[in-house]
Amino acid sequence: MFKQPALLLSAAALALGVAACGGGSSSSAGGGTKSAPASSSAAAGTGTSAASGTSSAAAAGGGSSTLSIAANSSGSLAYDKKTLSAKAGKVTITMTNMAPIGHNITIQQGTNGAVLGSTPTFQGGSKSVSLTLKAGKYTFYCSVPGHRAGGMVGTLTVS
Repeated sequence: MFKQPALLLSAAALALGVAACGGGSSSSAGGGTKSAPASSSAAAGTGTSAASGTSSAAAAGGGSSTLSIAANSSGSLAYDKKTLSAKAGKVTITMTNMAPIGHNITIQQGTNGAVLGSTPTFQGGSKSVSLTLKAGKYTFYCSVPGHRAGGMVGTLTVS
C-alpha cells in the first residue's frame, strides 16, 4: 500500500533533479541566448551572423557580458541608448524592435573599421548577436540605408 506513494515521490524527485541539472552553463554571469560556437578564433570581433540573428564565437578566457538595446518604438531613427559598456570576452547584445519599420544592430571595429557582426534586419520581437571582443572602442549602428545617418548609431566600450 505504501509502495505507490513512495514510487511516485521517487519519480518526482528524479524529474526535479533532471530538470535542475538540464544542460546549464558553467560559471558565466548573466545568461542570455546560448548558441553553438561558430569559430574558435580568439581575435577581436570574431563571429558570423546566423539566419536566426545570433552570431557567436568561442570566448578566449575573458568575461561574458549580456547587453540589451531597443529601437525607438514610435518609428524614430533612434536606439534607446547611445552608449553600451561590456567586459572583454564574449559580448551578447539583444536588440528589441517594436517599431513599425525594420531595423538591426551592426557592430563595427572603431568608427570606420570592419563589420564584426550583426543581427538580421527585422520587425517585431528581439534578435541577438554574440561576439568575442577585446578591450577597445566599437561602433554599433543600424545598417538599413539612411538609418545610421538618421541617428541610429552609438558607441560600445569594451574594457
